[in-house]
Amino acid sequence: MDIYVVKKGDTLYRIAREFGLSVNQLIEINQLSNPDRLIVGQSLIIPVRRQPDILVNGYTYPNINRTTLRNTLPYLTYLSIFSYQVTPRGTLRPINDEALIEEALNQQVAPMLVVTNIGESGRFESDLAHLIFNDMAVQDQLVESILKVLQEKNYYGVDLDFEYVYPMDRALYNRFLKRMADTLHPLGYTLTTALAPKVRYDQPGILYEAHDYYAHGKYADHVILMTYEWGYRYGPPMAVAPINQVERVLNYALTVIPSEKILMGIPNYGYDWTLPYQEGTAANSISNTQALELAIQKGAEIQFDSVSQSPYFYYKDNDQNLHVVWFEDARSIQAKLNLVDKYKLGGISFWTIMNYFPQGYWILDHQFTVQKLV
Repeated sequence: MDIYVVKKGDTLYRIAREFGLSVNQLIEINQLSNPDRLIVGQSLIIPVRRQPDILVNGYTYPNINRTTLRNTLPYLTYLSIFSYQVTPRGTLRPINDEALIEEALNQQVAPMLVVTNIGESGRFESDLAHLIFNDMAVQDQLVESILKVLQEKNYYGVDLDFEYVYPMDRALYNRFLKRMADTLHPLGYTLTTALAPKVRYDQPGILYEAHDYYAHGKYADHVILMTYEWGYRYGPPMAVAPINQVERVLNYALTVIPSEKILMGIPNYGYDWTLPYQEGTAANSISNTQALELAIQKGAEIQFDSVSQSPYFYYKDNDQNLHVVWFEDARSIQAKLNLVDKYKLGGISFWTIMNYFPQGYWILDHQFTVQKLV
């Protein structure tokens, strides 16, 4: 709550209007016996509007800077540590996660066990997912391995991030989701899944076809929509998460997934492209804070694209090559958080929290209350 001290000329109506309250609310809260008469210097209790509660997930790698982690944890519900990789035997490759789990629990953040079909190649492997979904002996071992890590490491739940799944494995992936839900829920664990950003049921492409939004919404407690990477490392320059594209994904997802289960993905990074863009060349990843510092260093004018609701700027490097940088700032984060309000979503998910982003967290903190489950 806040305290307001009455000044000369104040009326109850004016004060109520200033703080977005009704006159009756002020009368009731302050037990005003004579509301028509205010006294200069009188203290009035002003209730602060209760911010909506949302869930906030943050993905991190085990090697995150500990200061960055500690500064970020107050803004998180879940810490998803990326990742335990499935082996062809159904075991999980261990990661160095103990210190992160301890730090998360100390700050009332629920650690999530992220399981992926990333193989020895370092990439998501379709054949590995196919093996898990089709070979029941391997799948049995995987379920056992997951439960073992959950119990030994004190994880809160599981986040399944299986990508580039063969379209023919769609139904088998759904069956695996049901099995995981039926296994985890009686034990008190939560199940989250990560989904590619689809705009329709039959969207073509190996990234999309096996991701059945309806099934994930049915079996998982929460679904993370990976609403980023329209602008990507090997693609042409554009916003990483254009608001118009993000909203298209939400409009489809909301037809088959309960809104309270949806965590909208938000990128915590940008890209720096050398111009003119040549197909197949790679952009450099850049943190949002680094992008701002670069713009200041180069004396660049930051522009804001009204369609994508994203900032960008041009600059020349020391060799006089022209660059363009697309990133996220307070305005673009605000635009995305407004979608959470608009569609009554369950919350958001940051990819990743490896770089501290004070502007984004400040906006989040002033618009929502982050739920704490621990």
